[in-house]
Amino acid sequence: MVRIISALFLAVSAVCASAAEPLALVNNPPDRHVVVKGDTLWGISGKFLKQPWRWPEVWRMNKEQIKNPHLIYPGDVVWLDMSDGSPRLRLGKPLNSRVQPQVYSSPVQQVIPSIPANIIEPFISQPLIIEAGTEGDAEIPAVRIVATQEDRVLLGNGDTAFATGIPDVSIEKWQVYRPGKPLKDPETGAVVAHEAFFLGNAQLVQPGEPATLRITRAKEEITRGDWLKPAPEPTIVAYVPHRPNQEVNARVMSIYGGVNEGGTNSVVALNRGASDGIENGYVVALYRKRVSVDLDERLRRVETPIPEERYALAFVFRTFAHVSYALVMESSKSVVVGDSARNP
Repeated sequence: MVRIISALFLAVSAVCASAAEPLALVNNPPDRHVVVKGDTLWGISGKFLKQPWRWPEVWRMNKEQIKNPHLIYPGDVVWLDMSDGSPRLRLGKPLNSRVQPQVYSSPVQQVIPSIPANIIEPFISQPLIIEAGTEGDAEIPAVRIVATQEDRVLLGNGDTAFATGIPDVSIEKWQVYRPGKPLKDPETGAVVAHEAFFLGNAQLVQPGEPATLRITRAKEEITRGDWLKPAPEPTIVAYVPHRPNQEVNARVMSIYGGVNEGGTNSVVALNRGASDGIENGYVVALYRKRVSVDLDERLRRVETPIPEERYALAFVFRTFAHVSYALVMESSKSVVVGDSARNP
């Protein structure tokens, strides 16, 4: 029992020591930064910190503030405060403090996001995952296109489609998609979901059974049998990059776009999701197992495992039950399916 307690104490002490690691500033950090359009929380933090994911610590944020941070806008001034001996960032008044007429109805376009909004916006506003179900390992949708205008095979912008399953409570905006490639867990080989192949947008014209819709945007060719789901409302990417508050042990299942390798700014799918405690804003490090290959004295191939190599950081920005998507923020080499994702 004493040994068990001692082991637990040492483990907890190690975790606490890691969490208490001093914040490291970059060489010659600026004393302030004026926020401009195009900035991100990650980028601003990187101007001051060697470890940008420790943003909440330098801002002295609690858990609730991480989930609901104060919004930062262009013109705000971020100050580096060293008055108590440890770095702290503070938000100052905009440089132009003169009262100006302002429009307050649409500030969402100016809010500084956590990571580049232009890269992740399609992954937030479009369907990504079809959870495992009963039809070819994909969930059977309630709403599907059952007929087309003048019995056309393919539909484009402005064409009419007819769909079943539209609820009595009319939802005007819809997204059209079909199941894409399966996502297989690298550890078990099981299909945990299918990626959704986004086809375009549709507008409800007349409810009914079937309902009438007009195709407002055809990114790809749309046809009978394609699936629909309500289009989500635009959301502000307001989560803060931060280290996980639990142990993360995941694997890269897929690199979005069907490519074999990725790198900085690639979007990867991980085999852990919300049901495993993964949250938006988590920063994970990517690791790769390495093997040294040589020939022995008999010219036989000999493989010797060597320590894992940490080579990238990724930011989780969207989670599903068993899958999460992360943007690769920094990478010194190519990202490959099967690599590990763990605490940074």
